[in-house]
Amino acid sequence: MSAQRLADLSPEYSARVLHDVPMARHTSWHVGGPADFFFTPRDVMDLMAFMRQLPPEVPLLWIGLGSNLLVRDGGIRGAVISTHGALGALERLSATRIQAEAGVPCAKIARQCVKWGLGPAEFFAGIPGTLGGALAMNAGAWGGETWRHVVEVDVLDRHGSRHTRKAAEYEIGYRTVKGPGNEWFVGARLEFERRPGVSAAAIRELLDKRKQAQPIGEWSCGSVFTNPPGDHAARLIENAGLKGFRIGDASVSEKHANFIINHGRALAADVEALILHVQASVARVHGIVLHTEVRIVGVLA
Repeated sequence: MSAQRLADLSPEYSARVLHDVPMARHTSWHVGGPADFFFTPRDVMDLMAFMRQLPPEVPLLWIGLGSNLLVRDGGIRGAVISTHGALGALERLSATRIQAEAGVPCAKIARQCVKWGLGPAEFFAGIPGTLGGALAMNAGAWGGETWRHVVEVDVLDRHGSRHTRKAAEYEIGYRTVKGPGNEWFVGARLEFERRPGVSAAAIRELLDKRKQAQPIGEWSCGSVFTNPPGDHAARLIENAGLKGFRIGDASVSEKHANFIINHGRALAADVEALILHVQASVARVHGIVLHTEVRIVGVLA
């Protein structure tokens, strides 16, 4: 998106678009080069109006908390749209159904469902991102998965038009979601069961177990690799002798082998090189190809 193309935006929007924003500020790994343009909408209507003005050839990347994202050191060509802090509405529609916008943190959904006596929703507390990202990848934790509860979703297309789609319009798998192309999730209706006996203590207990098993508080993206059928990526990585293996300032976590930690000065290139090394090592030792759960975007420096 050149400066000339940016001039095509109305003054209201061109004044709100940020230039050359380091994506390290917006990812949980704290790495990543600059995005050409960065925009945070006020609400869905504001986002629709913005998208209608964007030239169709401008690449778009939508982000929430940036917790499942590796942005390369060369940054992002095009525009980044941030839903976190913008699309944050969460309400109860009926005895068992809720509505949430894409920017709502998954942990907030878990907490609110407990207050409403709905479940099983505690697993959302183990997803370190927003609902938009959870919808895009069928995120899950502790045996729960997002799309088991989806009734319908709201999406925006490239022209800024809003559509409502039924869950049946999507092909759902383990950490995969396939549906109409060039659309982005802006909200969803989710269905749960009445669970009046569930308390906040249940979430705290799950989070305590997570804290004991995972390097919570360190700079990571969560799980890097999906689990192969019938096995666990962490077990394969650990058995390949890779715990603690380091490239630059990035290392495989000593606490949980499916986590890669940025110790403070890692480059995205260090993290990506470590991902490739882990994949090659596990393939050599176990004959199993690990697939990334994290999304890798952007250009090389």
